[in-house]
Amino acid sequence: MAGLYLHIPFCKQACHYCDFHFSTNQEKKSEMIHAFVREIELQKDYLNGESINTVYFGGGTPSLLSPEELGLLMDGIRKYFSVYSSTEITLEANPDDLTKEKLLLLKESGINRLSIGIQSFDDVVLQFLSRAHDSVAAENCVGLAREAGFDNISIDLIYAIPNQDHKAWARNIERALALKPNHISSYSLTIEEKTAFGRWAASGRLKVMDDEFAAAQLIMLVDKLEENGFEQYEVSNFALPGFQSQHNSSYWRQQKYLGIGPSAHSYNGVSRQFNISNNHLYLKSIEKNSIPATLEVLTQAEMINDYLLTTLRTSWGANLKILEDNFNYNLMVEHESYIKSLATKGLAQIENGKLILTKAGKLFADKIASDLFMINP
Repeated sequence: MAGLYLHIPFCKQACHYCDFHFSTNQEKKSEMIHAFVREIELQKDYLNGESINTVYFGGGTPSLLSPEELGLLMDGIRKYFSVYSSTEITLEANPDDLTKEKLLLLKESGINRLSIGIQSFDDVVLQFLSRAHDSVAAENCVGLAREAGFDNISIDLIYAIPNQDHKAWARNIERALALKPNHISSYSLTIEEKTAFGRWAASGRLKVMDDEFAAAQLIMLVDKLEENGFEQYEVSNFALPGFQSQHNSSYWRQQKYLGIGPSAHSYNGVSRQFNISNNHLYLKSIEKNSIPATLEVLTQAEMINDYLLTTLRTSWGANLKILEDNFNYNLMVEHESYIKSLATKGLAQIENGKLILTKAGKLFADKIASDLFMINP
């Protein structure tokens, strides 16, 4: 089974923290959708006939798509790939786009999971982040989605925001739980160089919160969500039983996926390809029936390191037998003393042949993974 990702490269406005590829100029939106359908056809053999168990509309802002545009994409997907009634089909959405009418149309189109970019329930923070919605829209949209028949709803939250103390963060968590979502994704505010926040930080206009502050807010989130029945199945992702994101989990399990659209990535088990992050050049290339992608054939070390980086962030951990059988790499032989030190410090444990980070260890997941990386010979 494989996944399909479509990167919708348009937004109403630029959020101050976002460095994903997008344009606020939507003049070429219709042309872009037709190019997507053409790329789907051109890439139909990339997954070697595997059935699609997840479809994910990301971006950008996929909720800007009209029903007709979304219908064209779904028709193109179904024409060239096997999609079943059980296929998880997720659409990222902004609260300000989710009217009752829009939600009903999304449901009719086949979307069965919503990922709503709420980010905060504080109007001052939302303005600071340059979000288009307010706290009222943030709260109302989840109820409207339930009324429209959506029973698989995820919401996004951002923590470690300057001038938001722990009490304010606790209020955000409580307001999120009151909406009874099935899934919550939460990320620390990261300051990227080519964003408004990046420029503000470089000039001294923005004070960046330190790692200790961010870790404290993540711990608050983990503890509160666990009290309410959520599992932290990945460092930044929490789900009620049965509501893990199948699509994102496929990334962490190294399953194949095809990315469609400008800046989209694809993976087939032995290589990755990266579509160009330029709308104009993407359209020109697809017009010539050419995929505007850079191909990277993975070395053994890169495959091992990717496996460690992704699996150590999850609740299921890194399978030592998979590392040995698939990559001829014995992690315990290569890093026995380091792994023992992790166990002594309460950061990791070996359970059923898997290296699994503890709740405390997940705070250092990326650092631990990099310490275990295989160096290219």
